[in-house]
Amino acid sequence: MKAYYPLVFLALTAPLALLARAPGDGDAGTIAASPTTAQATTSKLVYGLLSDSRYAYRPRALDDAMSADIFKRYLDALDPGKLFFTAQDVAKFASYRTSLDDAIKSGNVAPAYAMFQLYKQRVDQRSDYARGLLKQDIFDFSGNDRWYYDREKAPWAADSAALDGLWKQSVRNDWLRLKLAGKKPDEIRKTLDKRYATLDSSVAELNGEDAFQSFLNAYTAAIDPHTDYFNPRTAERFNQSMSLSLEGIGAVLQKQDDVVVIREVVPGGPAARSNKIKPGDRVVAVGQGASGTMEDVVGWRIDDVVEKIKGPKGTLVRLDMIPPEAGLDSKPVRIVLTRDKIKLSEDAAKAETLTIPASGDRPAKRIGVIKLPAFYQDFEGRRSANGDFTSATHDVARLLAQFRAQKVDGVVMDLRNNGGGSLDEAVNLTGLFIDKGPVVQVRESGGRVSVDSDTSPGVAWTGPLAVLTNRGSASASEIFAGAIQDYGRGLIIGETTFGKGTVQNLVDLDRWPSMEDTHLGQVKLTIAQFFLPGGSSTQNKGVVPDVAFPVSADASEYGESTFDNALPWTRIAAVPHVRYGNFAPILPRLAALHAARVANSKEFQWWSQDVAEFRAEQAKKYVSLNEAERRAERDRQEAKQVERQAQRKALGLALDPLADVPSDDGLQVGERDIAADAAREKLADKRPDPLLRESAAILADATSLLVHDQTLTAQVLPETKLATRWAQ
Repeated sequence: MKAYYPLVFLALTAPLALLARAPGDGDAGTIAASPTTAQATTSKLVYGLLSDSRYAYRPRALDDAMSADIFKRYLDALDPGKLFFTAQDVAKFASYRTSLDDAIKSGNVAPAYAMFQLYKQRVDQRSDYARGLLKQDIFDFSGNDRWYYDREKAPWAADSAALDGLWKQSVRNDWLRLKLAGKKPDEIRKTLDKRYATLDSSVAELNGEDAFQSFLNAYTAAIDPHTDYFNPRTAERFNQSMSLSLEGIGAVLQKQDDVVVIREVVPGGPAARSNKIKPGDRVVAVGQGASGTMEDVVGWRIDDVVEKIKGPKGTLVRLDMIPPEAGLDSKPVRIVLTRDKIKLSEDAAKAETLTIPASGDRPAKRIGVIKLPAFYQDFEGRRSANGDFTSATHDVARLLAQFRAQKVDGVVMDLRNNGGGSLDEAVNLTGLFIDKGPVVQVRESGGRVSVDSDTSPGVAWTGPLAVLTNRGSASASEIFAGAIQDYGRGLIIGETTFGKGTVQNLVDLDRWPSMEDTHLGQVKLTIAQFFLPGGSSTQNKGVVPDVAFPVSADASEYGESTFDNALPWTRIAAVPHVRYGNFAPILPRLAALHAARVANSKEFQWWSQDVAEFRAEQAKKYVSLNEAERRAERDRQEAKQVERQAQRKALGLALDPLADVPSDDGLQVGERDIAADAAREKLADKRPDPLLRESAAILADATSLLVHDQTLTAQVLPETKLATRWAQ
């Protein structure tokens, strides 16, 4: 019987950015001297969860030692580049180092608020200092100065004067980037003055709820890397990302200066259907229903504007919009939209077909590719009785049916940068490729091991299969790739995966308090560790590919192994499962064919060169502030782009749609033309992908080897109906 964990998922989620700006109690920017009653209750509940072995997989005592750890993590969360606090500031907080445990237990997290308030003051001071530098004559770039931008392991600056030196080099680097991009001094000064002012205003908007969430996440991160606290609005956004749906107008919004701007219109949504809204339009006022007050939203936090625009399906919202070509003081256009349920199709599974040309004895092959960004599932929809809900497995099954109808010769599941998702989806998706059997073993904190199995007979795809991974493939992706490897069902190609082998569950904190209309948020809590059918954990080690590509991110730079409190690798007993194939006998020949092919593949060589250059540049951890040196490097990069595009044309290769885009325009997010920036982002998805094509070619090679060598086929594939299509 298949075990079921409600709302259990496996995902690699990015840390909650401080500038995500979730809503808070009171006005934007207000930091109270003490927490609200709801925050005090939340703090106590989170402590109860994380210290109780009935809930947490690895509970840790909240004592003075952990307090010191939380103290460090909170400082790192506030000032990761060590560009705002000084060693003197940190020394002022010394008494908190061993008292934050008591603050969390009691719910009186006032020390965290005090640290947060000083952080806001320091950002304001640094912004003023940076803006003042723009009026000085410090922009000579003929010397040998450097900007050491990687300050993660650097000590805190001794005092304000030491910070001044760091900021001077940072501002000079910002100026030089814009100068190299062709900007004139007056334009550079205006751009940077607005940039530093925007930094100040963005941080000034942060309030008590932001301080509280950031502090509690310093606590959760001290437990393990994948435990998080979500305040109510963050929890809502997380659930929307998992379900790929929300109710609203169908538009992606972005803050630019003091105005919220339409970045993208979602196809099929109310905004798109109206034909009245386009990227670049600015939202200046929002009203609810068919009539009534229009609220001016200029200067609002983006989260609060989004909250006004979203709403239940079938309700009306009125928007006052100003087109991008008009001045902000122009008369707005009023648009009335009926909200609807929006499907976030951009993040859903997508399919394409690649034709791999004939090579030697191998005929041309048509390989189907399914790109899966996440193991998503609409948890709320699943609870409904009709069974119609968004699901990665449902979408992939539909795409596989299309591939069967097209009679493709093999399928590549592209899981690159897929950070995971629903545990159920990982199990069910594996079931599309195996005919029943265990997929993952789950060990709880008490040591009890349960097995999640595919119990549905039948297979959606019986032919040749490969799974393409990289270092960003994590958690549920590793369950799927590892199970496919353990079953001998397909080839794993690419890079070793992230190495996240733990299971999380969403715990709604509103289930406990007896307070009416209280919303406390959720905790994403590590509750178990998973193991593959063969007994191995993916924790720390990840899934190792059968055919490896050059490493783009080393294990020392990115992955589970970089976390200082990650669980170690281990293994448990295997569970009986079918072994459909054993690809070891053909791996040397596949590797040789792969090496010969990429030696003549310009696209693959260029990618390998770019990876090597990027990693070498990263290892330096600084940039030169010598203009001639930087200009020569910029010219080299642009000449390389031009030369490669010319070679693409000469060789008949697909052209790079971003070949004419400067390698560095010196601008940051929010400073570019939003519509043009969104269009460039779309073009990036259409760039040549040599890794995907090469993985398809490797799969084509495998099918050809098994067709032409029956002795090898007998070694690799036992006589099972499922595996016979490999050799057809």
